[in-house]
Amino acid sequence: MMQKKNSILLALLTVLLFASHSYSQNAVPKKDSLKTDSIKNKSSKTGSKSKLFEETTTDSDYLMAIEKAGAVMESAYNDADFDGASHHLFGEIRRTQSKLDLILNSLSGANPNVRNQQMYRIVLKEIQQELDDQNNDINLRNQNLEKIKARFIELRKDKTLMSLVKDTIKRKQFKKEFGNLRKRYKATDSLMTKNQGILNSNKRLTVQRKIAVSNALITVEGKLEKSGISMLKKEYPFLWSINDSIPKKQVGQNIKSKIIIEESVASYYLSYRAGGLITLAFLMGILGWYIKRNLNYLKEKGHLDKLTSFNFKYLNRGIIIPVIVIGLNIAIVGNLYAPAFFIEMLHLILLASITVLFKNKWSGKSMRNWLLLLGLFFALCFLDLFIGVGLFQRCCFIAINIFGIRYGLVQIRSIKDQLYIKGFFKWASVIFIVLNGLSILYNIFGRVSLSNMLSLTAFISLTQIVALSVLLKIILEIIILQIYTTRLKRDIEKLFDHESLSDTLKKPFIIVISYMWLVVIASNLNIWESLHTSLGSVLTHPNTIGSITFTLGNIVLFFIIIWTAHLLQKYVAYFFGEIDDENEENINKRQHSKLLITRLVVLIVGYLLAVAASGMPLDKLSILLGALGVGVGLGLQNVVNNFVSGIILIFDKPIQIGDVIDISSESGRVKSMGLRTTKINAPNGAEIIIPNGNLLSQNITNWTYTDNFKLVEISIEVTGDIDPEDINIIINESLENLPLVNNAKPSQIYYTAISDGKFKILVKFWCSIYRTEETVSTARQVMFSNFKAKGLTFSS
Repeated sequence: MMQKKNSILLALLTVLLFASHSYSQNAVPKKDSLKTDSIKNKSSKTGSKSKLFEETTTDSDYLMAIEKAGAVMESAYNDADFDGASHHLFGEIRRTQSKLDLILNSLSGANPNVRNQQMYRIVLKEIQQELDDQNNDINLRNQNLEKIKARFIELRKDKTLMSLVKDTIKRKQFKKEFGNLRKRYKATDSLMTKNQGILNSNKRLTVQRKIAVSNALITVEGKLEKSGISMLKKEYPFLWSINDSIPKKQVGQNIKSKIIIEESVASYYLSYRAGGLITLAFLMGILGWYIKRNLNYLKEKGHLDKLTSFNFKYLNRGIIIPVIVIGLNIAIVGNLYAPAFFIEMLHLILLASITVLFKNKWSGKSMRNWLLLLGLFFALCFLDLFIGVGLFQRCCFIAINIFGIRYGLVQIRSIKDQLYIKGFFKWASVIFIVLNGLSILYNIFGRVSLSNMLSLTAFISLTQIVALSVLLKIILEIIILQIYTTRLKRDIEKLFDHESLSDTLKKPFIIVISYMWLVVIASNLNIWESLHTSLGSVLTHPNTIGSITFTLGNIVLFFIIIWTAHLLQKYVAYFFGEIDDENEENINKRQHSKLLITRLVVLIVGYLLAVAASGMPLDKLSILLGALGVGVGLGLQNVVNNFVSGIILIFDKPIQIGDVIDISSESGRVKSMGLRTTKINAPNGAEIIIPNGNLLSQNITNWTYTDNFKLVEISIEVTGDIDPEDINIIINESLENLPLVNNAKPSQIYYTAISDGKFKILVKFWCSIYRTEETVSTARQVMFSNFKAKGLTFSS
């Protein structure tokens, strides 16, 4: 159709040009004909004189005009053809249609549970956005075709081409070129007509689908509102007024059809979130490999059996199930709007996994109660997904709720005693009993959707806190395994106080686990999205004080990043195998230097990110820094001095953690170095806190700057009939047999006084500075025994 229109347009254009030309020649009035002839005669006379300067069109000009028109048509053909992005767009349109068809079919057949409706709403909104984008892309391509048409219209302004079109004699001369031009035009016209038809049909489909999506969203919103928490609005008849008479064959068919629908919805969601789930599986694989590597190292060194000393419950029984438990817990929290079948299957797989971990670890009574809880939860999921709302389903739900209340009052205590976290389990039990009671009440009075939702939330809240308790224990075991393995690589086989370390480590993780638990509960109650939206609006609302505009979200994010940075710099030592009560001889000074630099980098990066996240403009920040500079000049000189001194100590390394130093009248071992102060352990057990500025401004005696050995001396007196050479032999043999003495450096023996049968001697030798007094005492005892065995008198 478009081809015919363009052909007619070109024909009309030619006729119009020719018509205007003939009109200019023949339409002169008769009364002016004589005047015209005279003008022609005059012009012919004058023209014969200026013929040299007339503008003439050559064959080359005509060829250039034809070539230019051909180039325009060629570029128009190339631009009118669909590129790879266009074909990708049409593929996206087809995929959107398949998604929409699946959602629309599921809406009519699936149970109206909250999770499915939430997933439908999320997907429908995304489809709506996709349709808007596709419609905009189609409009852009239509506009492109209109611009291509405008190029043909521009050819009318080419006077050379138009004069050639009007000149029949010249057209015969360029017959071949005109034929090629006509072929290009027809090909371009045909392609544009075809592509414009494709675009119009796709645009028509997108418009129809947008209408279908809008209607589906209205339906979903209505179902969600219908299943919302309303204590007065009746949804179904009262329980005592129901009269179900559905044949068994029809019940079976309904279950089969619902299974097919739920499976299709779950498989769609699985493909929909395939990227995120594959990434999670990949990260869990890396975690499993990391744990396996540490366990293999312990096995090679023969220390695998010592994991029982750290009260390991899960990692010493394999790594596959613990890693699956971690991944499933994250997947449940990361898929809050997944369909009911998908999320309930994740819950059941998670509970089955931790049941394997509980096997042979729990008492028989606890295990039976746990299996009973799983059975009730499985029955609840089956009824919710595959059994239509009716008398049978409602009575089954009430029976499960009654069992649940009895379970929460009597049998739940046996499970609580087996968990790592017991505090949260108390609240989970209360929520479990209350939600089951409310579910019975709403079910009786016709609020079935709300009743089913409360029942599922009750069981999920209880089982999820058990799973999160296991998750926390597994994470702590992974960290302790890392610490123990790193210490063994440093040849430190001494066990450490893992219980106090676990108590320290679990505090930040409890905050994360509490958040995960509350999010799962709120999501199942269908209030998480509203809470999230309300909280988001509060946090993102701009507030203005003077000329500064800020949001509460930026402030909260600022303090969260600061808190996280301080937490990381505090706990980063554990990944280096360091603990608080480290033995002096086990200190690795080079590693401590790296640790201090790591802590400094973490703090600096944390504060920079916090400032960036706060959204504070740089001009306002410069004002703040200027005010801070005034504060430094007035009263913060010492704080800044100590901070800068701390950075200098970290990089200059005059002292390091584990060094034995003397400063002023204080002496002791450096326990820790911070950015402001340094802690020193005195020999009498006191902890001395010295500002870093004092360390740089005073003379420091570092006994362990080069090595950890100290030259000690013992004054002894030997009486008896013996030669000095024999005395030297006895002293050297005594020192060589002492493991605390550094025999790599020879001992020194000096005689301060010699008389007949009496010798005063000064013995100097090297030993570990951390055990000086113990070494000196042992040396005195050994020398006393050796000299006494020779019948000599020894005194020191």
